[in-house]
Amino acid sequence: MKTISLAALAMVAVTATGFAATAQTAYPEKTITIAVAYPPGGFNDQVARMIAEDFSERWDQTTVVDNRPGGGTVVGTDIVAKADPDGYTIGISPFAFGVNPGLFPELPYDSREDFAHVIVLGDAFNVLVAHPEFESNTVAELVEYAKANPGDINYASAGNGSSNHLSGELFKSLAGLDLVHIPYGGSAPARTDLVAGRVDVMFDNYTNVKELIEAGNLKALGVTLTEESPLMPGVPPVSDTVEGYEVTTWWGVMAPKGTPDDVIAKLNEALNDFLTKPKTKEVFANQGITEIGGSPEDAEAFVSGQMDKWIPVAESANMAVD
Repeated sequence: MKTISLAALAMVAVTATGFAATAQTAYPEKTITIAVAYPPGGFNDQVARMIAEDFSERWDQTTVVDNRPGGGTVVGTDIVAKADPDGYTIGISPFAFGVNPGLFPELPYDSREDFAHVIVLGDAFNVLVAHPEFESNTVAELVEYAKANPGDINYASAGNGSSNHLSGELFKSLAGLDLVHIPYGGSAPARTDLVAGRVDVMFDNYTNVKELIEAGNLKALGVTLTEESPLMPGVPPVSDTVEGYEVTTWWGVMAPKGTPDDVIAKLNEALNDFLTKPKTKEVFANQGITEIGGSPEDAEAFVSGQMDKWIPVAESANMAVD
């Protein structure tokens, strides 16, 4: 009977480990798909295409963007949840990811269990804006007037469950106000009616209202950060008046749960580097977006915190979508 020495066994083990390491570090070996839960044209699509270009150049491997809009981002998110957990299908995770469990009684995936969050790319703030002739010029004046006149002030949003709708609901809740929500089919028509004076106030993304404020078509009452933004000097945080108030829209990258740790680590490293590129910084700055980055563990904690914050807001405001 032949025997194998301990030295020979050790050599086999070392060789096998070497092959495994080689297999792990070979990623990516085929086309990577980035799922986007929105149609082409918006920032979710833009950042996905920037990442696809970066990955293609970085790894000399084709990377494509797959736009799957519908269902309040549920359709595109489900593509990621159901994909093979091998790193070849990833997705852009938007603000809506953190609130959807509070909006939809049933989802085709488990938001907390079916995803591995790779990184949080960045976030942006909203601005509380009003028609120039609106009676209040500060957040404090708005709160005072709204308390004295419950139900008299309305606020516009891009639609039920949108970030500006959530901004308004959190504001109402923390300040104890009775404001009337006017949902629109997008932020553009809402801003049009706000400029025309058909609605009173609105929370909207900085880039959407910047030029309107500069032109005098709208006035800024506050930003949804906890401190003043250098992009809007002189405009105080809403939290100066309403304690605990903070809202940021955000963008991240996620993968299916079960994606190998070494693949997640490689994606995370590449995306952190992507955030340092001059082109990325320029585009983000033009959109009023602050880069975040960090580890997968940071991303998991961030997204979990967003769900902990927004699901109760959606549920308490009865924002469920049939």
